[in-house]
Formats: sequence, C-alpha cells, structure tokens
Amino acid sequence: MSLTTAFISELIWAANQASSLTPFEKRRLIERAVATIHDLREQAGIPSSNTAADALTGLRETASAVDGLDGERISAALLEAADMIRTLRVLLDSGTEVVIKS
Repeated sequence: MSLTTAFISELIWAANQASSLTPFEKRRLIERAVATIHDLREQAGIPSSNTAADALTGLRETASAVDGLDGERISAALLEAADMIRTLRVLLDSGTEVVIKS
C-alpha cells in the first residue's frame, strides 16, 4: 500500500470517527490533507487559484475553525480531502497531461 493510499484510508477512517477525535487531531489531518493536495496539484501542473472557489481555501478555513464546527462538517471536509487526493493520484498515475489555458 502506498503512502497516499494509506493516508486516504486514514482520512476516511477519521471521517467515520470525527466525533471522537480531538480538535488537534482534526486540524492536523485537514492540514496534512491540504499540504498533500497542494503537492499533488503541483506535480500535475495544476496551479492554485487562491480564491474562495478553490476547494483548498475551504479546507484551510475548516482547519482553522475546527473548534467551532460540528462532527458532520468535519466528516464532510475529511471525505472531500480524501476524494481530492484520490482523484489527483489517479490523474498522476494515468499519465494524463494537464494543460491550463489563460
């Protein structure tokens, strides 16, 4: 099992256990996911838009506000992050070339 696959599994497990995780654990998982997504996007040649429409912006906001969010919102964020990582991993493994036109 690759490190990426193991991390995806960890995110899904955590999403199912969100109510029993500490705020530190929740924040740390989301921050790790953001860093992983950023790295995978960079490898794929996908630039970050740093706008409100960028899903990473939403994940960063979730990480910073984790104390005030319910378990359902944390679960959704963890599952969203796992899906983004899985999708980027599939894209990279397929050898598909990403071309961004301005």
